[in-house]
Amino acid sequence: MKKSETYDVVIVGAGAAGIGMGVVLRDLGLENFAILERHQIGESFRRWPQEMNFITPSFPGHGFGQLDLNAIARKTSPAISFRREHLNGTQYARYLEMIADAISLPVHTGVEVQKIEVLPQCRGFGIHVPDGMIQTQFVIWAAGEFQYPNLNPFPGADLCVHNSQVGSWTKLQGDEFTILGGYESGMDAAVNLVALGKKVKVLDRSGTWGNTDPDPSVSLSPYTLQRVELCYSTGRLELIGGVAIEEVTAVPGGYAIHSEYDKWISPTKPIVCTGFEGSLKRIANLFNWSDGYARLNDQDESTITPGLFVVGPSVRHDKAIFCFIYKFRQRFAVVANSIARRLDLDPSHLEVYRDEGMFLDDLSCCDNDCIC
Repeated sequence: MKKSETYDVVIVGAGAAGIGMGVVLRDLGLENFAILERHQIGESFRRWPQEMNFITPSFPGHGFGQLDLNAIARKTSPAISFRREHLNGTQYARYLEMIADAISLPVHTGVEVQKIEVLPQCRGFGIHVPDGMIQTQFVIWAAGEFQYPNLNPFPGADLCVHNSQVGSWTKLQGDEFTILGGYESGMDAAVNLVALGKKVKVLDRSGTWGNTDPDPSVSLSPYTLQRVELCYSTGRLELIGGVAIEEVTAVPGGYAIHSEYDKWISPTKPIVCTGFEGSLKRIANLFNWSDGYARLNDQDESTITPGLFVVGPSVRHDKAIFCFIYKFRQRFAVVANSIARRLDLDPSHLEVYRDEGMFLDDLSCCDNDCIC
């Protein structure tokens, strides 16, 4: 890659969002774009614990007009590619590689984005990389979240291990574990440890396992609940809700976990499953922020930095949370449509995405209510 090149669009990140967005730009007919990835395609998925699988099921539904829930491109299906319903991270990274190879996406791996500079006189952006600067008219940020864990949610968190730092649950020594955080990653850790014969205690602020909200972005998925119920029946899983962790300290024989009124002792390092800070923090100055989230216009563009778009799990619009693949892929065509019009490209090529439920530009229909 020539570090002095100029592009119409640069996508930062080659995960599910970056590769999916690249496919849409290719379908749009855009040629002069690049995808920058500091590691490998699908790096975040490669870093999942070995035992972690997708909570959303993959199923080949093309024959009846339904896209696989975990597909990021039309006419593709992880279920068909791997003949599995719940893929692991390595398999999904391979799926992304297969797509990139099949249509020759311009992915440049091993390129670290160090800084994004807004150029004067509406000349776009300068993307600083180790060997120089790349210029582009538009930036699409797709760097994701998993590689940016929240490692300091409370004092003493440095005495714990974050779930993203675990390569395999079989590598942890000990027979009893305490997990701090009860959403998907916390319950996945608990399920895998119980399956290994360990005793597990989960402490959670709200008791997520009891949340009946129909939106899986804020409540546990049916797949996870099924597994939790099975583990609970073994007697080796204890769930404690209503706990706000204030501090973790080292004590003789282990670690003390403190809330306002209670204390628990863990003989092993507590496992922190309190989420991720997200990669947008790296370019926080290019966004307005509200309640911890970057404010975007209705085209998923920064409200203060024109030409900077966001795709992936960091996209939010009021109560609409696009944290799952089957949710955020619906916004790829929205971003592509906005860019097409500014580059004087024909956006009609994107209508096929609307026909297949992948062009969600009316957020008033984002309703999770269910009558039964």
